[in-house]
Amino acid sequence: MASETSGKFSLWTLTGMVVGSMVGAGIFSLPQAFGRATGPFGAVIAWAIAGFGMLMLAFVFQSLSARRPDLDAGIYAYAKAGFGNYPGFLSALGYWSAALLGNVSYFVLIKSTLGLFFPVFGDGNTVLAVATSSILLWCMHFLILRGIRQAAFINTIVTVAKIIPILLFVVLVAFGFKADLFSMDFWGGSEVAFGDIAGQVRATMLVTVFVFVGIEGASVYSRYARNRADIGIATLVGFLGVLALMVLVTLLSYGALSRPELAALRNPSMAGVLEAVVGHWGAVFVSAGLVVSVAGAYLSWVLLAAEILYSASKYGTMPRFLAHENGNGVPSRALWLTNTVVQLFLILTLFTQYAFQLALELTSSMILIPYFLVAAYGLKLALGGDTYDRDPAGRRGDLLRTAVAVIYTAGLIYAAGAQHLLLTTVIYGPGTILYLMARREQGKSAFTPAELWLFLIAATGACIAVYLLATGVITV
Repeated sequence: MASETSGKFSLWTLTGMVVGSMVGAGIFSLPQAFGRATGPFGAVIAWAIAGFGMLMLAFVFQSLSARRPDLDAGIYAYAKAGFGNYPGFLSALGYWSAALLGNVSYFVLIKSTLGLFFPVFGDGNTVLAVATSSILLWCMHFLILRGIRQAAFINTIVTVAKIIPILLFVVLVAFGFKADLFSMDFWGGSEVAFGDIAGQVRATMLVTVFVFVGIEGASVYSRYARNRADIGIATLVGFLGVLALMVLVTLLSYGALSRPELAALRNPSMAGVLEAVVGHWGAVFVSAGLVVSVAGAYLSWVLLAAEILYSASKYGTMPRFLAHENGNGVPSRALWLTNTVVQLFLILTLFTQYAFQLALELTSSMILIPYFLVAAYGLKLALGGDTYDRDPAGRRGDLLRTAVAVIYTAGLIYAAGAQHLLLTTVIYGPGTILYLMARREQGKSAFTPAELWLFLIAATGACIAVYLLATGVITV
């Protein structure tokens, strides 16, 4: 990669990476996802919890970027520095897998959107839908091979383009807002009960995680940053802007359609909401905006996926072949592996009825362990006092923020449920082969005693999950 300042990413480019990563398929499915789970009151509680928890996690990323400027691979490097080689590998693998599954969800949602107008695409999991998605996948692949900085520039343009239809949606639905409709389903049910509200909020947790995935975009690209301080600023600015959009899209939708109507919408459900307010052209407009948005989000996420493999390889946690760069400075082998696996998952969507929902939930589940390890590393630094010799006054605030981030991410793991966590081991267990290859290349032992137990848990979980899938106890 070029090292000149002129070749580095500016604050706005880094912010574009954060916003571009976060604003993708998820925001267009919020009305239906929240309509199925809760009413306006539960939605307010859910966004308050998710927003505060993720804000604390954003502060952790900001603090770590300043306190450990030597770690240039973000989410993966923090896990390795804090807890060792194998947990670092699991963080890299989990993050990479989340990026893959997120990209699959993007392609499925594009084809589901086209299915509104061309029934042959169905819900995005028909043969024609998968074939068309595959063509788009490899067109984007060869575009990225021409250079990451060119792709990042395109991402910045696309990010601006996709925010415009979302803002217009907010304005139009606000003008058509019906207060009586909003208040009718305010509590999410006929009676107010704490247990019911708590269950409703829990049902939204994986959705809120999915739409926030990408908050670490600037951190992952820290080695390209023109100024290290820009990483934390880009993370916070991008997060707060996207949070405001998501809250508005969710709450305003309750004033356009009743909760049962929202729950019955097909995705992208924003299209159905705007259609109810302004007519059929609203559905067309949102659908066009979604295609632009998802294309940009895919571009961000495939860059992030390739970058995490490349960085992990450079740090000796992934096999050496993944550290190869082509003449344009692109980690080409990491990109080839990434998109080959995306292609395999696209084919697998032919065999599941709810492809988008499954991809959404698995994406959220795979990112939970990496997020938890980052928060835990931040807490470890604050508790031990490492890196605080020049800023002892900042330690108390970091202790509070990192503790909240740990509690929040641990709560997300609990909210995901046993089935989703078990399914993640299907990737964590077999994926360890890449780690074993890397350790063999270096002539080092595979695991420490503690890491061996961690691997045995992942491998056993993978065997159990495969058996339950094969016997139909778990269905996808």
